[in-house]
Amino acid sequence: MRAILLALLTATPAAAQDAVTVIHAGRLIARADRPAQGPSTVVVRNGRIERVSTGLQPPPPGAKLIDLSRMTVLPGLIDAHVHLASDRAGNEGLLSGVTESTALHAYEAQMNATKTLRAGFTTVRNLGDGAAGVTLALRDAIARGWTQGPRIVDAGEAISTTSGHMDGRLGLNMEAGDALAHTANLCDGVEECRKAVRRQVGRGADVIKIATTAGVNSVIAAGLGQQMFDDEAKAVVETARLYGKKVAVHAHGASGIALALRAGADSIEHGTLLGDEEVALFRKSGAYYVPTLSTVNGYKARLAADPNAYPPSVREKIEWRIGITGKALERAVKGGVRIAFGTDAGVSKHGRNADEFELMVAHGMTPATALAAATLNAADLLGLSKDIGSVEAGKAADLIAVAGDPLTDVTVLKSVAFVMKGGVPVAGVD
Repeated sequence: MRAILLALLTATPAAAQDAVTVIHAGRLIARADRPAQGPSTVVVRNGRIERVSTGLQPPPPGAKLIDLSRMTVLPGLIDAHVHLASDRAGNEGLLSGVTESTALHAYEAQMNATKTLRAGFTTVRNLGDGAAGVTLALRDAIARGWTQGPRIVDAGEAISTTSGHMDGRLGLNMEAGDALAHTANLCDGVEECRKAVRRQVGRGADVIKIATTAGVNSVIAAGLGQQMFDDEAKAVVETARLYGKKVAVHAHGASGIALALRAGADSIEHGTLLGDEEVALFRKSGAYYVPTLSTVNGYKARLAADPNAYPPSVREKIEWRIGITGKALERAVKGGVRIAFGTDAGVSKHGRNADEFELMVAHGMTPATALAAATLNAADLLGLSKDIGSVEAGKAADLIAVAGDPLTDVTVLKSVAFVMKGGVPVAGVD
């Protein structure tokens, strides 16, 4: 009897691993930097792509067939800048942060992750969601198969200086701020910045996120200029490198962008006041620019619903941001800067990530380069090119399908008809 039980226990996983899924694609965009292919067959085994063949090849006996022969199949999309823990902002977001439980925020993060995956984004880089570790835990729960969501590369809690963009006390009075806000993510001076990085590494962060300038949503009338010294930013990057971590930098003002690039940042988020000097630094360093244009859609939607959704100090900066959005991307495209796709979802709306494509094309990119930014480039930025970003043998079976041709019309990416992550079709996708 014992021998039979042991045989059953060892046989079941092997049988599962041998399960094969065959996908018939009407058109296949295997790589965004190459022309689309005609009818193609993708064979998936044990969550990875085994081979890609020309034509609609018959499935082997016992294989599951997914017929997408009327659709365009392409790699799962990647959003390199999200905040899964909330879909709220302004006064509503500030209030929720001090009145709602960590457990409730965990459920909200899971809901937003599901929206994101069903929208065709099979991988995200989550760039800071507070001290409670909600998204770090969600990352691990998804990886274990406990819940549905995209693959998450997580920054833990973002780092800034005292009264900087990620100081949770901003917007609260002194007594409330000191009592309620977490400040271990703040650093002033080289030694504190080194320690702040090590703290996030110890919590399990995959990437380090810092702010070298103020932010649009910072509840402080301090503009959008530099808020970190060169030696502090350099200390962050050098410490992150000790632990093999990349560094993403929130920066709007030109001086904050420049100091981050000189320090060795891997990506600049927002980059709103990008100038010729910063373009040259991008080219020299090879860093990626993540434009996050669709934040303006979130601002417009919230203000349409409630003109007082943001305090006056923030509202003024929002109006400025809406007016200037896209100008930096136009300059980056002309200057040959490497661009990765990122939305800042949480400021914009989760599940509407593909709105970013239309804005990218409106401000200088082609459909092909915009799609490459959300596949090949984003995979490279996240250090995951061996696993995701294209439909090729050996890579994870992260696939989506849409009607129409995203290489000529990126708006078709707003209506994803099929999503597969790691070889498993995602439930709830029409």
